[in-house]
Amino acid sequence: MRLIRFMVLWMAVAGNGPLVAQTAPMLPPPRDMGLDGPAGGDPLSGPREANSIPPYAIKPNIVAEPDETVLPINLSSAFMLSDARPLIIEAAKAAEVVAAAQMQRANVLWLPNIYAGVDYFRHDGLYPLPSGGVAVNNRAALTIGPGVSAVFATTDAIFEPLAAKQILKARQMSVQAAKNDALMEVAVSYFNVQQARGRMAGANDTVARARELVRRVTTLGRDLVAPVEADRAKTILAEQEEVLVKAREDWLVSAADLTRLLRLNPAARVVPTEPPHLALFLISPSEEVDSLIPVGLTNRPELAASQAIVQATIAKLRQERMRPLIPSLVFQGNSGANGNSAPLIGGMAAGGTLGDIQYGSRFDVNAVALWELKNMGAGNRALIREREGQRLQANIELFNTQDKVAAEVAQAHAQLRSAKNRVALADTGLREALINYEGNLKGMEQTTRFGDLLVLVNRPQEVVASLQQLDNAYRAYFLAVQDYNRSQFRLFRAMGYPAEVLACRNLIDAPEEVDTTRPFDLPPVTAIPCANAFCQPPGKR
Repeated sequence: MRLIRFMVLWMAVAGNGPLVAQTAPMLPPPRDMGLDGPAGGDPLSGPREANSIPPYAIKPNIVAEPDETVLPINLSSAFMLSDARPLIIEAAKAAEVVAAAQMQRANVLWLPNIYAGVDYFRHDGLYPLPSGGVAVNNRAALTIGPGVSAVFATTDAIFEPLAAKQILKARQMSVQAAKNDALMEVAVSYFNVQQARGRMAGANDTVARARELVRRVTTLGRDLVAPVEADRAKTILAEQEEVLVKAREDWLVSAADLTRLLRLNPAARVVPTEPPHLALFLISPSEEVDSLIPVGLTNRPELAASQAIVQATIAKLRQERMRPLIPSLVFQGNSGANGNSAPLIGGMAAGGTLGDIQYGSRFDVNAVALWELKNMGAGNRALIREREGQRLQANIELFNTQDKVAAEVAQAHAQLRSAKNRVALADTGLREALINYEGNLKGMEQTTRFGDLLVLVNRPQEVVASLQQLDNAYRAYFLAVQDYNRSQFRLFRAMGYPAEVLACRNLIDAPEEVDTTRPFDLPPVTAIPCANAFCQPPGKR
């Protein structure tokens, strides 16, 4: 396979092995981190001749317009920014913070509420006597001191922390999934920029060739070419100039999408420092899909999140089944001035008739254990059925996620194999298109006799046709190369490899210094703090 590479990111850590070998222990690295060259070898190994660079290795013009901001970036920098700036990650972290707070609240359900206050009571007029009569009794009471109150279902205190722990685990896995998604989205968007740049490079070349063709056709004598041939050459020049304008538009549009994902200056034109022929190698296309699907089913954080949700629903179901059997507890102070107006546990007290106030202290506490049957047990049965339904829903969602992961691995693998073959065919097609064009152009300069007439070996229209074929070959080539790159990252993400493997390690080329400032009228980039050590950088965990 003849892959055209101007730069290959050879991912290694300290030169001692493939980069992906530093994944977490539960994540097996890709089986083959070498370059996919002929017979499994490295096409860049050994000495390379100076003329081995193909003739279509041209770089787009990056001269900025007067009102345009150029933003240089490379793939390594884009990976590093993808681990911190995308909003999809911040949203997942915000959900993790909420889940951590909910678990913290569930863990303290055992603890009572503490109060401190003053309770004053006064009665004037009739007061019922235990004997059934009434008496005029004017009295007052005052209590100053602390209070305590704990009213909770014991089943909630036992099972709510278990369910909240699983919910937090699911949110943590969602953060990892968001990082993986962000890395893939950034990579796809980056290669979209590269494809547009490559398309512009090809358009630049065809425009230059079309201009040269127009010059040569117009210099030929009228006895060799008809005037319509010059018009045909000018038409192809106009078409290629339009293609060039559209390629620049595609570049700007794809650049805006990349700056949106990385939250950079949206008005800047992103200019990757690598050439647009860059081809990466993360996972070998020769791997069988049957061996890749189990890896995805084991490693994908979305599956771990779904499994945690299932465990949370199981804890909720056990909670409702045990609720009628485990009593609820009521523990509170009962030292209010009138005995039941405030949850004060005691303290300084004063009371008596209005003419005879006595001072002292008091301490009263009330503890109750209650067994409850909601709606004579029918309410409990309804709650159990509801929790059982939620468990079934979570199981179905888990199965759906498993099927989705297996399908994504199979689809990405098929795209990768197809793109590999397309790159080889597009490479050959582009080389042949260049040879064909050069041959037709050279034949237009040569003449031969046809009877008494002197005619061109090749007419200009044949050169025009070959130039159109060359433009199509450029289009197919850059599309195939970038489809190959995009499918590599789709398969990388589908198999569940963590984004930190690429985003938090330097590749062989140092990250480009990227201007991350934003216009004044856009909100600044703020990072939501992690809820725990899970989302801390590897060196700080």
